[in-house]
Formats: sequence, structure tokens, C-alpha cells
Amino acid sequence: MAAGGAGAQPSGPAAPGASPRLADASLAANLSVPAFFEFTAPSHWRAIDFISDLHLCEAMPLTFEAWSAHLLHTPADAVFILGDLFEVWVGDDMQRLPFERACLEVMAEAGSRRQLAFMSGNRDFLLGSAALRACGAIALPDPTALKAWGGTLLLSHGDALCLADQPYQRFRAEVRSTAWQERFLAQSLDERLALAREMRRVSATRNHFDGQTDLDLDPAQTVAWMHAMGAAEMVHGHTHRPASEELAPGFKRHVLSDWDLDRDRRCEVLRLTRDGLERHAPTAAP
Repeated sequence: MAAGGAGAQPSGPAAPGASPRLADASLAANLSVPAFFEFTAPSHWRAIDFISDLHLCEAMPLTFEAWSAHLLHTPADAVFILGDLFEVWVGDDMQRLPFERACLEVMAEAGSRRQLAFMSGNRDFLLGSAALRACGAIALPDPTALKAWGGTLLLSHGDALCLADQPYQRFRAEVRSTAWQERFLAQSLDERLALAREMRRVSATRNHFDGQTDLDLDPAQTVAWMHAMGAAEMVHGHTHRPASEELAPGFKRHVLSDWDLDRDRRCEVLRLTRDGLERHAPTAAP
């Protein structure tokens, strides 16, 4: 497949002229459902892989190697990365750094073989569209409704639905604002990296940045999103608790695994085919 995945039909910032599709206005108002975007998978695709929460960094070489091998050798037609690909991404000038440059080179090579799509998480929301385009990757807004083989699947990183964690939601709203990002990106790369290191070092700040790990997605609001988007199933990351469960009659979620092969030997791929969703080990290099 050519870079950029010819035949894919995304909606959102990566697709000029596309516009968001919002659910019925009255329903959206009552359920606080955000605008959502649709991505229509080409009918000839056979499989789509979902991964998230890899937290790639120089300190995790085995995780990087497993991710790289899977991206380059998976039999899937597309790989959708649903947030927190990097441990931290403080601006696209990070691609000048050796490790981050190596990651983007892997993505560019993979993007020449299959469709890549990226949805930002709480760690890498500053990964910009220009860097993604250079890798042949599509930017997916959060949330996205994936239309594939006659079904609809809701895709989200998941952190926006952890509503009980009010301090995190306030923090999230602040750092996603244009004003905050302009001030932050005006600092030098060294200053931004130092701030990121400090946020990881101080546990209270880290909890503020990641959210409280014991708090899950709000079930009622999650089902409201699914109902409004006409999706009986949802795929998300963020919580690092891989499982599939029914949230309400007729509504099921699938939580992606985080990846850590350097300490806990943990990684997993969720694959969508015409037959449904299945969990797999990552594809190894031949």
C-alpha cells in the first residue's frame, strides 16, 4: 500500500474540506456528547490493529524493538495508535533528538507499507500534524467513529471520560488550550524537557498530569457517547487495564494494554477483522 493508505476516507484536520459529524443536536446537548469524526475503512482492508500506551523512551529499548517490529511486519492493513505512543512529547522539535528521530523513521517506513493513524493521548498531545504527515500518518481526533465492514466502532484515548478525576479534567482543559500551548512552545526545547522531567519526578504533579490511576471511565457518559455515535463497541487506552466488558446491555468496551517489555513483559495488540475483535501478541521481525 502506498504511503498515506490510498482509499482510506478520514474526516477531520487531516482531511482538507472534511467537517465533523455531530450526533443529533438535542441528544448531544442532553448527553454532553462532543463533536465526533468518522473514518471509513476501505472495503478491501482485511485487518486493523489497535495499540496504545507504549510510552516509548530511551530507557525502554525492548519495548521500542517490539513496537518497531510490529509496525513494520504486522499483516494488518492499518495500525491505529490511540495515544501515549511516547513517554513525553513536548513539541515537534523533539524530532531532532536521536531516539525520537529513530521512532519517526520507523513510522515513516511503516507508513510506506500500510496506513498509520494516530490519536493523541495525555503524554503526546503536542505531536503535530506536520510530523505525522511526514510519516504518512493520519491524525485522528478524539473521539472518532470508525466505520468498517458494516459496523461502527468508537475510538478514544479514554482520558476525557475519566470524569470523576476533576483535578485532571481541569488540567487537561488547560493544557489543551491554544493559549497554554503557545506559551509552553515559546520556551526552548531544553526548558520544556526539563519541565517534563520535573513533572515525572514529582509524584503529585505526575498524578496531576496522568490522572488518578484508580479512576476509570465514567460508564454512563461512555455509553452516552457510544449511543450518540451509533456504536455498540468502543476501543480505548489510558487506564492500562486490558479487558473487554459490557458497560450496559448492548454496549461493550475493549481496553487496550499498555506496553512494557523492559520491566513487566507486557504488550498486546487488539485486531479488528470482518469477524470481530481479537487480542494478539505483537508481530515479531522475521
